[in-house]
Amino acid sequence: MAGTAHGLGTVVAAAARGIFPPPDGSVTVVPQQCARDAGVLAFTAHSVVFTDEDEGWVRATLAAVGCDPLAAAMNPRFLAALMERTGRAHDTVDVMSVAAPLSGPPPLVLTELSGSGHPRVAAALGRRDGVRAWAADGGTVVLGHGVGGRLEASIEVAEDVRHRGLGRALATAARHLADEPVWAQVAAGNARSLRAFQAAGFRPVGAEALLTAV
Repeated sequence: MAGTAHGLGTVVAAAARGIFPPPDGSVTVVPQQCARDAGVLAFTAHSVVFTDEDEGWVRATLAAVGCDPLAAAMNPRFLAALMERTGRAHDTVDVMSVAAPLSGPPPLVLTELSGSGHPRVAAALGRRDGVRAWAADGGTVVLGHGVGGRLEASIEVAEDVRHRGLGRALATAARHLADEPVWAQVAAGNARSLRAFQAAGFRPVGAEALLTAV
């Protein structure tokens, strides 16, 4: 799904290959790839706003924020205005990381889950397509296609088995379960999860503010 001719998909697919928008301090505005996803992707000195709202309104609102233009698209004032305009909600700004797929079996035993009864799976179904999930002893890894068609991974580790490297193993497993680049979006304050994904070879490429339908 990633890498389509659509603007947002093209940006995401290029970033997975290490090719980013020019660091010229500007903002690119592209349409949403689907009705579900709107928001902002921030790369080095360049932001991408993906929304079906009028581009003129977006640029006028950015100009009215009154802060460093490099930070305007992620400024709370702009995000609040975009939420009010679209009737959407926003949770947190996430660090975006990406890693290439790996060949061979995952580094731990996994059992694929069926149905949507697991809380992590239920949450993913609201934000991703083609969701699949696997359970390990003490943890879960979930994959599904999200923003711009990219393949997104999330992991969960039970509290009583933390500090044993399971998070890193689950994040590494996500790469073995994929046949395309794998993305992870982690809240900036979730240092434990960030360390797990980085230890599994995920590299940070930017930040994201995802606006979801209420």
